Amino acid sequence: MKMIENSTPELELPIAPKRKSRLNRLHVSDYVFILICIFVIIICLLPLVNLLARSLSGSEYLIRNKVSLWPKGFNLTAYEAVFKESEYRWAFVWTVFLTVVGTLLSLTMTTLCAFPLIFDKLKGRGAINIMITITMFFNAGTMPNYLLFKQLNMLDTPYVLLVPFCLSVFNMIIMRSFFYGIPDSLRESAELDGASFFQILLKIYLPLSKPVIATLALYYAVGRWNGYSDALMFAHNNKKNWPLQLYLWNMLQGQSNIDTTLDNSSVGYAEQTKAAVVMFSTIPILCIYPWLQKYFIHGVTVGAVKE
Repeated sequence: MKMIENSTPELELPIAPKRKSRLNRLHVSDYVFILICIFVIIICLLPLVNLLARSLSGSEYLIRNKVSLWPKGFNLTAYEAVFKESEYRWAFVWTVFLTVVGTLLSLTMTTLCAFPLIFDKLKGRGAINIMITITMFFNAGTMPNYLLFKQLNMLDTPYVLLVPFCLSVFNMIIMRSFFYGIPDSLRESAELDGASFFQILLKIYLPLSKPVIATLALYYAVGRWNGYSDALMFAHNNKKNWPLQLYLWNMLQGQSNIDTTLDNSSVGYAEQTKAAVVMFSTIPILCIYPWLQKYFIHGVTVGAVKE
């Protein structure tokens, strides 16, 4: 007996249409947005490129305003003069120290302030939140702070640049919001296993909070590196406590040992030297962004999505 062959035709799956590339799917609004971003980037980079060109150009070209985006009469005279200046070297090292220590201190204070506020069992949590938030809207002002620091003998000391500004309430609220996003089940399971308060913080919350820590570290580091007004008002009389920005301000006012006298023969050299100092003050903090970029993008969106 012959076996009946199956004559059922095979089903042919429809061929999926080729996916269009991402560029082909861009709308007109996307191109407009890209052009706007490029325009903003150019606006931000042009002053820095011009400053770099001025710091590497000859003084005779600077006097005649012949330098725009490319150095003319290339030389490193200004950078050599800056490196030889002991006051500048100390201001640079001192600012790096202030930035590192200030950032670590601020992150520690911010974490220790934000973490307890996520516990429902904390007595008076609502009142504490209200008192902390009020400080964002009301401030004593410069003169009361000056008198307070004077009574505490903190004027013209390193402590006046670190202790009074070691905590930002706004950054603390950001970190507290991030802690709220971490599931409570992780904390509760750790408590059942006998973990202490600091063990929960160090082994659960901090490892999961790298994005917000990196973001706040960037905020604190940039703020301390660019710190100028606090040093001018509270530490101006002691040159050893001058950060880099205050040193630069005094240099622009003609109060630096670097030869920047503005007579007819040295005005070009003065401008070249000032441009070199500004470049030294700008480049180090710019180098931090690439290292923290992957955390920063996620950290700035903290609290943007609600479940």
